[in-house]
Amino acid sequence: MGGKLTVCEHPLIQQSLGELRRKEALPLEFRARVGELARYLTYEAARDMATCTVEVETPLTKATVTRIDERKLILAPILRAGLAMIDGAMATFPHAQVRHIGIFRDEATCQPVEYYVKLPERLDPETLVMILDPMLATGGSALATIEAFKRRGIIRIKFVCLIAAPEGIAAVQSAHPDVALYAAAVDSHLNAQKYIVPGLGDAGDRCFGTV
Repeated sequence: MGGKLTVCEHPLIQQSLGELRRKEALPLEFRARVGELARYLTYEAARDMATCTVEVETPLTKATVTRIDERKLILAPILRAGLAMIDGAMATFPHAQVRHIGIFRDEATCQPVEYYVKLPERLDPETLVMILDPMLATGGSALATIEAFKRRGIIRIKFVCLIAAPEGIAAVQSAHPDVALYAAAVDSHLNAQKYIVPGLGDAGDRCFGTV
């Protein structure tokens, strides 16, 4: 698993993203679309996950089947916008661990502020962590979350977002070239307020009706 960027261009992903960008989308539809995209994107991010084979009984005989060990997977939504992604991600991985990370962007400095990280001091280094956040803008929240897991021994991390800005991609790839990035789209740039253009606005506000 390297630190490459994968832009998921499946027609269903692109259609859902197009609906999500519409400013007329109300919170109920917005959250549903985010969850839908999270399911599609985590499915894509699972393509190179390790598998094992087990034997099961069919109605006729025994069969050897493939299985992912979800006990070695952590889904880590970044609060608060990442909350809208967790149901979709858990539809893909219903037995994964979930670890919430609370980080917000200081509007004056545009720097990440950590307010909730409840993790064990050490985590199994064989565990894969999928960090979930709708937007990868400056990369500040992504970097803080990646570093929180690496300090606890995690070496396998994927960052799953809906939309990424070139600035955020560059920040993560520069600091953590081993982290794989998954996105539905890479947009043009960040504006003066550090919002992704054309983007979809503030994902947290649009998810929870606090615009």
